[in-house]
Amino acid sequence: MRPIFRFALPLALCLSPLTASALDIQPGVWEVSSHNMQVGGQAMPGMEQMLAQMQNLPPEQRQMMESMMAERGIKLGAGGVQMCLTAEQIAAQDIPLHDPESGCSNEILERSDQRWRFRFTCPDAQGEGETQFVSDREFTTKVTGTYNGQPSSMESRARWVGADCGSLRRQ
Repeated sequence: MRPIFRFALPLALCLSPLTASALDIQPGVWEVSSHNMQVGGQAMPGMEQMLAQMQNLPPEQRQMMESMMAERGIKLGAGGVQMCLTAEQIAAQDIPLHDPESGCSNEILERSDQRWRFRFTCPDAQGEGETQFVSDREFTTKVTGTYNGQPSSMESRARWVGADCGSLRRQ
């Protein structure tokens, strides 16, 4: 696997807590794309580059990556990482802020209908972020902190793709 892909995809998944809380966001498939990602002052590949690298992996490696993501309830979409948010999760404001197997924890510092501020700690990263709810079908997140001891930052955009989660729903 290419070094950039091996480094950037985990970083994007770690630094982009999927934060959604407004009770009026749409349930279904959400696609999160990351951009303006930096570690130690160096720009990291954007989501388009990571998706292109995934397409160029040997079939066995690509299948292995897709299987690992499917086990966690995510898949790569045309423009980012896709996951399912159910109506029950949204109503209970029980939205996954990170992969349960990541070793990450988070704390909500402030919550309103239009904005969430949060703090997160992961094995290799820590920091704070803010999510702005643009509409019931879009929200943006900005995160700053450290990754492997180096200053890091990232922006992401989540957009609603559709109501049918299909195979994304965890069993």
